[in-house]
Amino acid sequence: MSTTVETVSAAARTAPAAVIVAIDGPSGTGKSSTSKAVAAQLGLSYLDTGAQYRAITWWMLNNGIDVQDPAAIATAAAKPVIVSGTDPSAPTITVDGEDASGPIRTQEVTSKVSAVSAVPEVRALITELQRSIAKEAERGIVVEGRDIGTTVLPDADIKIFLTASPEARAARRSGEVKGSDLAATKEALIKRDAADSGRKTSPLAKAGDAVEVDTTELTLTQVIECVVTLVGEKQAAK
Repeated sequence: MSTTVETVSAAARTAPAAVIVAIDGPSGTGKSSTSKAVAAQLGLSYLDTGAQYRAITWWMLNNGIDVQDPAAIATAAAKPVIVSGTDPSAPTITVDGEDASGPIRTQEVTSKVSAVSAVPEVRALITELQRSIAKEAERGIVVEGRDIGTTVLPDADIKIFLTASPEARAARRSGEVKGSDLAATKEALIKRDAADSGRKTSPLAKAGDAVEVDTTELTLTQVIECVVTLVGEKQAAK
């Protein structure tokens, strides 16, 4: 897998205010909306790590790889070239040069991504890609996912873990997809939580030094303000 990165120059993080922000949590907690907004407000790069796992899952499905066969997944894992653009106002992701931002959001990919992302070889490759992107972020970066603070970037300057009740998360997800069934959405979220939290390699987990933010009763604006404040305090202290 290529580690080509569409980010800034290869200079290391040297700016005084540069920070690496890890935002973890399960689906439906507001990770993506919050992370993009925080990165935009603070002039940081942004990376949706879940999109990378979706991208490799989409490639597997398109290339006839049996996504229920960990050995087959492991063998094919290094073949696709995944490139992530890190502009928070217009994040992009391509696979072998093809725009994958739309196709990776299908229900088929959503239902298979946990199985693909649980394969150790996949996680090792994607984790390496994620670390290289974070290293290249000159002014700093907001990285969202499920194992950023615990595995990918354990030395991140600030770690935030977003949570919300299953009911709130299901309502948000149902609102994003027309005609979706609330009960079925909730069941799917709980099933994915179990898969992501129970996998042996880099499970979904809150880092010991992460700040937990329960978004159940908060508006998106309130969540963004909370995170911006936490990051601002860390920048001021650097």
